[in-house]
Amino acid sequence: MNYALNHFPEILQRAGQHAWLAGVPLVLGLLIAVPVGWLARRFPKASPWLVGGSGLLYTIPSLALFILMPLILGTRILDPLNVIVAMTIYTLALLVRTVVDGLSAVPRDTVAAATAMGYSPVRRFLAVDLPLAVPVIAAGLRVAAVSNVAIVSVASLLGIPNLGFFLTDGYQNYDNGEIWTGIVSCLILALVFDLLIQLAERLLTPWQRVVHG
Repeated sequence: MNYALNHFPEILQRAGQHAWLAGVPLVLGLLIAVPVGWLARRFPKASPWLVGGSGLLYTIPSLALFILMPLILGTRILDPLNVIVAMTIYTLALLVRTVVDGLSAVPRDTVAAATAMGYSPVRRFLAVDLPLAVPVIAAGLRVAAVSNVAIVSVASLLGIPNLGFFLTDGYQNYDNGEIWTGIVSCLILALVFDLLIQLAERLLTPWQRVVHG
């Protein structure tokens, strides 16, 4: 507690850095996963390749991927872009299957009704399928958000500033207070992400409030 109080400005600064490194890839990964998931749902023969291939990306060790990024992107080892790209890959790996599951959960009667009304596949996807898939996608996004917050901490081993600094520095200095500060800060940040996603889900699915209300 004393460590946290004495280093509160630094905690806020590193929390902001951590949120950026975890949050931006969450948005980018979702933007990529939605069309990929739609393609997998639209073309069943391609689904195993798209879903399975994206899922394999998550098996790449995070530290190894962080180290490889500068070689692939031509950036410096301390460039935050390395972490953002790597975390976008991990987010994509988690969300493609979630998007497919969400689209598969849309009632067939609803899809048939939209098609009968003359909706094109793209229009139906944007106006019917995607909105109804939001609850499932949001659930997957919450998992991805927590995962991102955890994995970003590993980047501190390479000198990328984030909340993971308190874990590595505390370990090196045998400072349990600093270690607990890092752990609790990451937990709070993950909780904030989770609450924001739940709020976004409620705003995007007003009909659920009517049904449950």
